[in-house]
Amino acid sequence: MQIYNTLTRRKEPFTPLVAGKVSMYVCGMTVYDYCHLGHARVMVAFDVITRYLRHRGYDVTYVRNITDIDDKILKRADENGESITALTERMIDAMHEDEARLNVLPPSQEPRATGHIGDIVAMIETLIEKEFAYPAENGDVYYRVRRFAGYGKLNNRQLDDMRSGARVEVDVHKEDPLDFVLWKSAKPGEAHWPSPWGNGRPGWHIECSAMSTCCLGDTFDIHGGGPDLTFPHHENEIAQSEAATGKTYVNTWMHAGAVRVNQEKMSKSLGNFFTIRDVLAEHDPEVVRYLLVASHYRSAINYSVDSLIEARKSLTRLYTALEGVECESSAPLEAASAYRERFTVAMDDDFNTPEALAVLFELAREVNRAKSEAPDNALPLAAALRQFAAVLGLLQQSPQVFLKGSQQQGVALSEAAIEEKIAQRQAAKANKDFAQADAIRDELAALGIILKDSREGTTWVIEATQ
Repeated sequence: MQIYNTLTRRKEPFTPLVAGKVSMYVCGMTVYDYCHLGHARVMVAFDVITRYLRHRGYDVTYVRNITDIDDKILKRADENGESITALTERMIDAMHEDEARLNVLPPSQEPRATGHIGDIVAMIETLIEKEFAYPAENGDVYYRVRRFAGYGKLNNRQLDDMRSGARVEVDVHKEDPLDFVLWKSAKPGEAHWPSPWGNGRPGWHIECSAMSTCCLGDTFDIHGGGPDLTFPHHENEIAQSEAATGKTYVNTWMHAGAVRVNQEKMSKSLGNFFTIRDVLAEHDPEVVRYLLVASHYRSAINYSVDSLIEARKSLTRLYTALEGVECESSAPLEAASAYRERFTVAMDDDFNTPEALAVLFELAREVNRAKSEAPDNALPLAAALRQFAAVLGLLQQSPQVFLKGSQQQGVALSEAAIEEKIAQRQAAKANKDFAQADAIRDELAALGIILKDSREGTTWVIEATQ
C-alpha cells in the first residue's frame, strides 16, 4: 500500500508502527456553527480511508477531536445569549446528525479539548522546562518558534520567508513576532481553567498535540485534516509535540482537497457558502457522498448542480445493476475475484477512489449481462458489487428505494414532487398549452426522469445511462 505523505511530498510504502494496527488522528471541528461542505469533504475522505484500512484487515484506532473552547465559540455564545456548553452541545449533536446522514462512521475516540485541560497544561509545563516556551507578564504562554530547528518542514518554508511580508499578530509580550500562543489568560467574565500561569484557556494548536499524544502515544501512524491546516496548525503541532517528547510526532501526513462551488472558492463573502444540512435539505445524502468520493481525496472538488446531476446518474447506473437481484452479503465472491484484485490495486495506490469506482462500473456491466445471459452468476457478482461499494460507503440502500429518488431542486425531485409535475403537465395538455407540457417534460428529462405516456396514464422512470 502506498500513501502520499504531505511531509515528504511523495507516495511512500505504508508500514504501521505496530503490525496489523493503524493509529490515526484527524483534526475535527470547532463547534461554534453548523458543519459546511469543506467539513463534509474531510469527514467522508477519512471515513473511506478508515473503511478501506479495516477492509484490508487492519485494526484501526481513528481519533477525531472536537474543539469545544475557542475565541469563535466565546463570541458566538455571547452573540446568541447562551452558555458555551449549550452552544457546543447543540452543534455537536448537529454534527453527528450530518455525519450519520452522509453514512460517515463514528470515530473510535472523539476527545474534547475541555476534557484534556490537565494534559494540555502538562505539555506546556514540559515545553517551558525545555525552554521551548515562556510565560509572559500578561499571563499568556508562548512557543519559541526559532528554538525548534525543524520548524517549517511540513510546508517547506524557511523562517525568514515566513516573517518577510507575513501577517503576524502584533503583541508586545512576544519575544518574536512568529511565536504563537499556547495558553491564553482569561479576560473578565470569560470561561477559564486554573493553571500555573493564572486562569485561562488553551490555544488552538496545543489542544491537538495534547489530545493526539494522549490518545495514540508520542508517535503514531497517520495525521489527517483539511487543506487549510498544513500551516500554521499542523506545523505548530509538529513543533510542540516533537519539542515536548523528543520523538517523531507522525509518520504520515495526509490532507484532503478543497471544495469549490461552481469553480470558485467557497466563501460567505461570495454567497456560495453551504452547510451540510443546507445541501442535504435539497439533495439525496448518498448522491452528495458519491460526489465527494468520486474525486481523489487529495484533489479539489467542484460542487455544482450539474456535478450532482452527474453523480445521481452514476449512482443510478450502479443501483440499476442491483435491481431485481437478491444481494446476500454472504454470497461467494469467486466469480468477481478479478474485479476484487483490481479494486484492491486501485485503493492500495493512495486510496484512488476514481479508479476503484471505474472497477465498480465494469462490474455493474457484468452484472447486467449476467442478469440476461447467465442468471446464476448475477447473484455473486451483484453481492461483490455491493460489498466493494460498501468500502466506499455506497450502495447500501434498496435499489427500489434509491431509483424512485428522494431529492429536490436540481438533481431529482421527490416522488410526490414528480407526481405533482406530471399533474401540472396533464393540466397543461388539457388546456392545449402544449408548450408548457413540453417544458415540464424537458425539465424532468434534464433531471434524468423519463416520462412514458400510455392509455392508462403517465408513468416515469429514472434514466440509467449505460
